[in-house]
Amino acid sequence: VTASADETAKVWDAETGRELSTLIGHDGWVMSARYSPDGQRIVTAALDVTAKVWDAQTAQEVFDLIGHDLSVWSAAYSSDGQRIVTASRDKTAKVWDTGVGQELFNLIGHTHDVNSVAWSLDGKQLLTGSEDQTAKVWDAQTGKELFTLTGHSEGVNSVAWSSDGQHIVTGSADETAKVWDAQTGKELFTLTGHDDKVFSI
Repeated sequence: VTASADETAKVWDAETGRELSTLIGHDGWVMSARYSPDGQRIVTAALDVTAKVWDAQTAQEVFDLIGHDLSVWSAAYSSDGQRIVTASRDKTAKVWDTGVGQELFNLIGHTHDVNSVAWSLDGKQLLTGSEDQTAKVWDAQTGKELFTLTGHSEGVNSVAWSSDGQHIVTGSADETAKVWDAQTGKELFTLTGHDDKVFSI
């Protein structure tokens, strides 16, 4: 599935490259599109201040996730498919129930746009990256901030967990990526070599 500035997302056949369907309904650039773990639904995030959940087979909109005050940059399903997290320019991330699209709680603590968000594999923690030059780790059950990863000199564009959950990686506009201890938040090392912003991990 792809997300586009043409205000749509498209689903493609991975074997043939053939376009299967177009998800039409956003009124702004679609910044992110992700499948649910079971492949039955897709969540999109857009500059129209909403995220939307779609039926992946029929391309029909199931419901809107409405609650952010500014553009939604990113959205992702938890590994069990029961929750969605969205990241927004309004300085917050929100966690939603995927059954009916109900907002469960806000992650409040960043002082600038939240650019990126990721679930830990076990679904117990959330990771956010912000234009405020930090990343934060949160308790995914309560929304409580656990610790802040401080060390970048410009905004954090992308965040990810390692597959074993032991490390966190952040990519920044400061031209570096950093690797952190996921348990303590301690910076382990910096990946240097790019000559411009790091957008994706």
